[in-house]
Amino acid sequence: MKRERYITDEEREKCKKVVEAYTEFYDLEDIFITDTGRYGYVKLLYYTVFNGFESMKTYTDSKMLFDDLWSDWLDYQLYEMVSGTLMAELSCEEIFESLPPDIQEELIGKHSYFAERAGIKI
Repeated sequence: MKRERYITDEEREKCKKVVEAYTEFYDLEDIFITDTGRYGYVKLLYYTVFNGFESMKTYTDSKMLFDDLWSDWLDYQLYEMVSGTLMAELSCEEIFESLPPDIQEELIGKHSYFAERAGIKI
């Protein structure tokens, strides 16, 4: 019986670089990403003792993985900035738009930083 592959070796290596690019973020947030071999990479979220991981998503495309991790990183940064304030009730887009331009630029600059580390062209 032939075993089906869901990710190419090339995409697997690209995904590995993406995961490595965001390593510093995983210590801050309850995220675990693992290489599952022929199935691709899996992102596990929100671990609890009773239920294990509450959420799981599989990736076989490095650009999709990069975009998803970027979104997670940006959301985390925005909510950390407004935690404990009335702005925490706003959407991420509303929070971002309310920030001073220099902070917006700094956050967007991190997108290029992560893309360079991951070898992703934006």
